[in-house]
Amino acid sequence: MQTREDIFQALKAALVELFEIEPQRVTLEAHLYQDLEIDSIDAVDLIDHIKRQTGKKIAAEDFKSVRTVGDVVEAVHRMVATAA
Repeated sequence: MQTREDIFQALKAALVELFEIEPQRVTLEAHLYQDLEIDSIDAVDLIDHIKRQTGKKIAAEDFKSVRTVGDVVEAVHRMVATAA
């Protein structure tokens, strides 16, 4: 999971699997709360899933400004890039 595209595809698969979201709804521009109806408990589950996939501890501060799927991709990309 190195490139932004790899991260997006893994995130899309996780959203479909964990929250039964239709794949076509998961775009970089999709808002987690408004468009995909991800609530705060779902967000914790998603962060936990990302942590298991990357093997990296995720700081809550890194995800405070996350609003869209693209924001999650960027946050994960930064986290993976700085750990490499």
